[in-house]
Amino acid sequence: MPYVTEANLTDLAIERWQQIPDPRLRQVMTAAVKHLHAFVREVEPTPEEWFAAIDWLTRTGQLCTEKRQEFILASDVLGVSMLVDAINNRRATGATPTTVEGPFHVHGSPELANGQNMAEGAPGVPCIVVGTVRGTDGQPIAGALLDVWQTDGEGLYEAQRAVDEPWMRAVYRSAADGSFVIRTVVPIGYTIPMDGTVGELMKRTTISHMRPAHIHFHLQAPGYHPVITHLFRRGDEYIDTDVVFGVKEQLIVDFEEQPPGKAPNGDMIDEPWYLVRYDFVLERKQQAAAAA
Repeated sequence: MPYVTEANLTDLAIERWQQIPDPRLRQVMTAAVKHLHAFVREVEPTPEEWFAAIDWLTRTGQLCTEKRQEFILASDVLGVSMLVDAINNRRATGATPTTVEGPFHVHGSPELANGQNMAEGAPGVPCIVVGTVRGTDGQPIAGALLDVWQTDGEGLYEAQRAVDEPWMRAVYRSAADGSFVIRTVVPIGYTIPMDGTVGELMKRTTISHMRPAHIHFHLQAPGYHPVITHLFRRGDEYIDTDVVFGVKEQLIVDFEEQPPGKAPNGDMIDEPWYLVRYDFVLERKQQAAAAA
């Protein structure tokens, strides 16, 4: 084996990692070595800068908890999360586009009946979301699971509230005709958490740290590809500068203001409220296999 020089070090490191037996791990690690070495060669960090980067990564990991994922947030603001999502969700034309899950999804949300209020006791303007879940063939999907979560009307998720019970999240199921009705509150644009390592980095830039108003959905139905997506409020001031690159044109919807009165879920709402209409379209798994 030749002795190491600056010129041959990358080739030597790649050659060593090419000896591992797992083919996928070999592919991933040799690519990682190649691109990490290229990054270091381009930037030429000082030892102090390199140790500062290691310290930042260490502190990012230390911030991660059951309800907070600082590494996901880092991946989001670098655009990596959306790229991974796009590569792994190349769906048929007409299927609902996916977007990032984000760092605030909580598993085990309570299941509510169609029309029940997932925002009971939360601040915000009343909002009703109605629509259907269908296949790309137009046929309704009964019993599709809609896991829904969002900020309240003050821009806060459950993880940012001192609450013991589920907050601004619920699971609904589509009816026999594929329809669903969700009562919630109007989300607002909000800042990503700026009190951690990602915020520390963002404060040293002129990049917007705001997300446009949106509602998260995770849809699942037997025989169909799951969809993790958002519905974004049209006209939001941050729609074109979403810090996590999550906005897709097909996911921008109107929040239609309604006068006080009876809502689609049967509730009488004594203040102005908003109606959102959206039809989710799922792709069959065998359909995707045939297309491939």
